[in-house]
Amino acid sequence: MRRTRLFRLMLLLLAVGGATGSLHATDWTQYGYDEAQSSFNRAENGYSTATGNALAAGFATGVSLPNSADSTPLYLGNVSTASGVKNIVFVVAKNGTLLALDAATGSVVWSKRPTGNATLSTGAPAIDPSLQFVYAYGNDGNVHKYQVGDGTETLGGGWPEVSSLKPSVEKGAAGLSIAQAPGGTYLYSVTDGYIGDGGDYQGHITAINLATGTQKVFNSECSALTIHFVANGVTSGAGQNDCSSRQNGIWGRAGAIYDAGTNRVFISTGNGPYNASTGGKDWGDSVLALNPDGSGSGGGMPVDSYTPSTFQQLQNTDADLGSVSVAIVPAPPGTAAAYQHIGVQPGKDGCVRLINLANMSGQGAPAHTGGELDAKNLPGGSNCASGNDGPEIKPQPAVWVNPADLSSWIYVTSYGNGSAAYKITLDGAGKPSLAQQWTASSGTSPVVANGTVYYLSGGRVTALNAITGASIWTGNSLSSIHWQTLIVVNGRIFVVDGASKLYVYLLDGIFKNGYE
Repeated sequence: MRRTRLFRLMLLLLAVGGATGSLHATDWTQYGYDEAQSSFNRAENGYSTATGNALAAGFATGVSLPNSADSTPLYLGNVSTASGVKNIVFVVAKNGTLLALDAATGSVVWSKRPTGNATLSTGAPAIDPSLQFVYAYGNDGNVHKYQVGDGTETLGGGWPEVSSLKPSVEKGAAGLSIAQAPGGTYLYSVTDGYIGDGGDYQGHITAINLATGTQKVFNSECSALTIHFVANGVTSGAGQNDCSSRQNGIWGRAGAIYDAGTNRVFISTGNGPYNASTGGKDWGDSVLALNPDGSGSGGGMPVDSYTPSTFQQLQNTDADLGSVSVAIVPAPPGTAAAYQHIGVQPGKDGCVRLINLANMSGQGAPAHTGGELDAKNLPGGSNCASGNDGPEIKPQPAVWVNPADLSSWIYVTSYGNGSAAYKITLDGAGKPSLAQQWTASSGTSPVVANGTVYYLSGGRVTALNAITGASIWTGNSLSSIHWQTLIVVNGRIFVVDGASKLYVYLLDGIFKNGYE
């Protein structure tokens, strides 16, 4: 009994003092926390209370970073560095610099910036499953591999890996993601364009086999060509190395999403030409399913696809379907066998679509349109049927499974048109649909931990009850929030604001249920 009480006291002191030591519960190794990018930290024991979460010592006004950042941090505990064992926060700056920060002080442990002529890096890095390496997209169009402790870069064996040969018109705004699939472990990098959709860019995914350094490319335009296109190159005939079609960027903050249930990786494309249903190889405003190694089914065809019947109007009104990535949703108990693999795909038309990931159009093959299981307008919107723009959904949804009844919830936010919580409900035949549960204010991409939804709303960290939407706590005002997304890990909230300051909050409920 004395040992148990002493252990609890040690946990309390560690939490209040701001140290985690060897007691850290988990790491946050890629955007969205896990392979499915659910943004649901199942391992989190810290929780908020209405009395307010405190800023950690030394973070009362934030810690200024040396470079402007507009991305999501990652967290890795117990990293051996030249100055001792530290907990590290990784952040990619807009100029392509990867910052490794001491989680206790915010000071720079090391930083790396590849040379390159591109700008505006906003995608999150990714940490290797071995916890020895961190990967980051650079402004040179390459993905770089660094040792977590000192930033030593791996050169050779394919590294740095090419992601784009057009970095001046294609950018890696989405986070890198990693999947441990049955056939290997893969790193995914996707591309989109710059603001204004200018230049000769084509959205594509590069899948890198981390064991061999080999890679495969699937293009969302001219998809029969599985190469990286060159800028303003040859677009037809012998020696073709570019595509005459443009756009179809992959804009979602989470990038490529791996679903272990179907053993497929999914990408969601934005505005651009679509002609796949008439024999073409352009896949605008579509969700594409690929093999884990980035390959399709041959001849430029993905393994499967979903394209709304409103695709042309989405293109005409700049209402990108792929403004966010698909969200993988666990099927709740009682779901019929035909619908065991489902996902939610919102878009800039404000439509939240429920898709059967095992049969995306309902017709058993790619290159068909329509076929979603359900579609609901974000409150205040009405464009599911029309395909017109707005209310725009750009933040990535979060997915939560309520441990009390195993029900599946999806939290969808927009930057200026409110947010909504949806729950998967079943009809008498076990077919799923979306049922709105509550609404809230607009904000950035949410995360869920310990029955609480956290997101940045009105420039403040906001905590809501995941079931009722009731406010639990609101933090201090931050500066110029744009794409920034917070993370909740080991009793702490980490967030970088638009003034390039790192803030760390201690959850004042400390640890729910303890670690013992």
